[in-house]
Amino acid sequence: MRSTPGNEEVPSYAAHFTSSRKGAHTARRHAAAWLAAHGCPDTTGTIALVIAELTANAIHHGHVPGHDFALHLTLNPKAAPVRIEVADAATTKHPPKSAHPATPDAESGRGLLLVNALAHRWGTSPRDHVGKVVWAEMTTGE
Repeated sequence: MRSTPGNEEVPSYAAHFTSSRKGAHTARRHAAAWLAAHGCPDTTGTIALVIAELTANAIHHGHVPGHDFALHLTLNPKAAPVRIEVADAATTKHPPKSAHPATPDAESGRGLLLVNALAHRWGTSPRDHVGKVVWAEMTTGE
């Protein structure tokens, strides 16, 4: 549970995962199970897709040897119902921007474009000790 500015308790989930494909896969699986257990409808899979993109970015662009990435989810019906936060240890303040747009047959390079299109809003913030947090706020049923 996490307290909101009005001191209301809202359900939250937090865990650390290894900065690997297996860690990202495990994070997505745990997030989907936690959201389902808390009655969060994700009928289109939009929330799961944003979680997948942010965790993939954490392992591909935010990986620092010896550091895990963290996933934090918050459900708050008074704000955007679902807030996703993925923290990594990279010293860059913002996610990388591709110098060249992805070609039509490229297998990567569109993650943040998807996040931008699907999230109600998203952004980055510095992490307390090292790295950054990339966050997205989603409304259910988008």
